[in-house]
Amino acid sequence: MLLKKMSIAVGLAIAASHALADSSAATNFDEFTPMIGNTMPGTLPESAPFRLSSDDFRQVNIVTRDTQQLERFDSGNYDMHTVNENGAEAGRYLYTPFETDQAGIQRTDLRTMQTTTIWQAASPGEQVSFDASRWTPWGTFLTGEESWSDPGQAVSPYGRLYEVTNPLADPADIEIKQRNILPRVSHEGLAFDKDNNLYFIDERNASHIFRFKSKKPKAKTGDEYFAAGETSVLRVGDGTIKEATGTAQWIPLTDKVGKPLPGAVLVYGTQIDGRATPKLPAFLGTGFDRPEDMEIKTLKNKSQMLFVATTTNHKVFSIDLKKMEVKLFASRDTKDLATDLPVGVELANPDNLAIDADNNIYIVEDQPGGVEDTWYAVDKNDDGVAEAIGKWASLSTAGAEATGLYFDPFNPHLAYINVQHPDSGVDRTIMLMAPPVTDDKGKGKGKGKDD
Repeated sequence: MLLKKMSIAVGLAIAASHALADSSAATNFDEFTPMIGNTMPGTLPESAPFRLSSDDFRQVNIVTRDTQQLERFDSGNYDMHTVNENGAEAGRYLYTPFETDQAGIQRTDLRTMQTTTIWQAASPGEQVSFDASRWTPWGTFLTGEESWSDPGQAVSPYGRLYEVTNPLADPADIEIKQRNILPRVSHEGLAFDKDNNLYFIDERNASHIFRFKSKKPKAKTGDEYFAAGETSVLRVGDGTIKEATGTAQWIPLTDKVGKPLPGAVLVYGTQIDGRATPKLPAFLGTGFDRPEDMEIKTLKNKSQMLFVATTTNHKVFSIDLKKMEVKLFASRDTKDLATDLPVGVELANPDNLAIDADNNIYIVEDQPGGVEDTWYAVDKNDDGVAEAIGKWASLSTAGAEATGLYFDPFNPHLAYINVQHPDSGVDRTIMLMAPPVTDDKGKGKGKGKDD
């Protein structure tokens, strides 16, 4: 009863803050003292599992996995987040997919703090490993399967993109559609630019970054948006150097309406194999080792920059979408804000990315609790190369990784992050809170309030 009352109180506070908050307001999430060292697994309670870099930050457990599934289907492995970013009751609901062999999607009402599974696969293996989580410009929810077959293997049944066309509906009325115009890939990151082009990746070593350019970018429905469009793969230079930087271009895999170009590797009739095709000379894309999440940052000149985390070699790349220039944004050679020395092995397996109300980029590692960190990046001149990064949060839960960091676009002082696959089996969603900005003082930008 006490927990229920606390959840309702938190929900009411969030609802009030959504009503009053200015989404353009500055955030205090970048007011912190960069941390050094690691936590020890299990040293913090699983309901408050993060070592935080500011005494002013708070954490509240808002969703706890129903391991016995007594009240709802909950297969766990909570992954990426989004809220309903536009349309009716914008900002009220938080959406999270299950990255399991029986995938599903849960929806948390941020007013009442009630979590409901709105859709689930009919049986194990039917739909698997939902990872991506992105709200569309026309007001629906996208997710996709992080699972696809390598060239030469038996063709996988997975690698599909799905759209929930009515994500605010009652669970019994939820409609989910497979969008076959995109290639089959191992989905994780999804991002829309200001022109409503959709960017996506294939999460595998020596794999690729893609763009879908709809014939109807201002479509009001997914049926219109995904009816026709061109899919391309990113090529940096001549495409022969893995994880290259420099001038880039988009190499078409289809024509303008989505028909595969001659020579593309096809599966299931007319769908492109997004892993095999960009390895062919005619469609050669630049290989990146495990590209995972992506975020788009709008610069002061209104141009946009796409950021992509690549896990295997511990790198994050930036892509200037106007100049079509790729740069190395962060790596083990980037300076640590806490020491002014290269971060070295302290940065490992960057996986998820997030962006706050001040356009700061955050990097979440894929590591076990105890050594798993979330980093804040400093790029003062917005050139796509971080001057430094600093430890912003560290997870202590044994066996877990943090996933899905997402800054609430309706309140710059709230964020959400998942604790996935802990040894205990109890996945959680943690709400992070920073104090509201109350005056015009200068921002610390990760150097601590006293600097």
